[in-house]
Amino acid sequence: MTNPKPQPGIMNIKPYVGGASSIDGVDNVIKLSSNENPFGPSPAAVEAFQRAGHDLHRYPNTDHAALRGAIGGVHNLDPDRIICGVGSDEIINFLCQCYSGPGTEVIYTEHGFSMYKISALAAGAEPIQVPERERMVDVDEILKAVTDKTSLVFVTNPGNPTATMVSQAELARLARSLPDNILLVIDGAYAEFVDGFDGGAELVERFDNVFMTRTFSKLYGLGGLRIGWGYGAQAVIDVLNRVRGPFNLSMAQMAAAQAALEDRDHVAHCLSENTRLRAWLAEALAALGIPSDTSCTNFILARFANAAEAKDCNEFLEKQGIIVRMVGGYGLPNCLRITVGDEASCRRVAHMIGKFKGGAPGSKLMLMDEDRLDEEGK
Repeated sequence: MTNPKPQPGIMNIKPYVGGASSIDGVDNVIKLSSNENPFGPSPAAVEAFQRAGHDLHRYPNTDHAALRGAIGGVHNLDPDRIICGVGSDEIINFLCQCYSGPGTEVIYTEHGFSMYKISALAAGAEPIQVPERERMVDVDEILKAVTDKTSLVFVTNPGNPTATMVSQAELARLARSLPDNILLVIDGAYAEFVDGFDGGAELVERFDNVFMTRTFSKLYGLGGLRIGWGYGAQAVIDVLNRVRGPFNLSMAQMAAAQAALEDRDHVAHCLSENTRLRAWLAEALAALGIPSDTSCTNFILARFANAAEAKDCNEFLEKQGIIVRMVGGYGLPNCLRITVGDEASCRRVAHMIGKFKGGAPGSKLMLMDEDRLDEEGK
């Protein structure tokens, strides 16, 4: 008897592993491993989610019109060219399903989001990893990897887990240099954390083969609901909607996302606090001898002397009830990714890393400069 066989590529997938959320035997854990918004979603989003509970017996609409309209209004985009999905992950899956397959290649960079490789393999395509330069996307390396089999190119901008960002000029050079039949996907899960950055929207308007993805999981604090969206040429949207399940988003998801999007005061508060505390935490770690690239996100990629020191620090933090993210799976074994939490969490993680590095409590190394941090918060 012949056992059922999966499609080629499926058994080469290593399942995605999310950040840990608990530590055995430890209560009151500080979770800084998944780049979640420490202030949670907008109260308006929570209220909208609760109200939606009264209509759980009803099917949701299939066109996401109200949510697409709200997204278009905030970002000055054409709602008809927006598609919504179960997180931006689902949009990535749609792209690979529709535009790659056996005999094609999907390019992504060495520290790029792991779902690119997973989705490419699931579609039967060959994932092609290209080097980055000092944890930065290198456009020349991408272009060198392009062949007549290339169907998709994924660029995370800002990067995860690197927190770095490739310039708009370099993205435009990449878009101009790619053949028209290759779709360039700019994954902007952290775009909101960069003042003035449109996530790639201007390039989408200029090039029919540029597409961008976004999410409500980070700034908007709705990771638990899984809501994402994409924007591209009308022809691409029409293709993706042919494989999208008609009821892929629930009424509760759509209602919460729309309310979160429209609460601009909550958005402004979250952005302001992230900017303030991100700068403080990076400076605090640097004073301990732990450098990081300038972060364009809501996390810091802390670089240690070697992989052993990063592992030892991670284990030390776990014993203190603090969870951060080891990123060896992304080719960065000497690094820890640390979410920018609220002020108490940032103080706590800096204090404990200081203890790990040997700083004496109360010393300059501990960086608990109360007056300066308080002043920055005014």
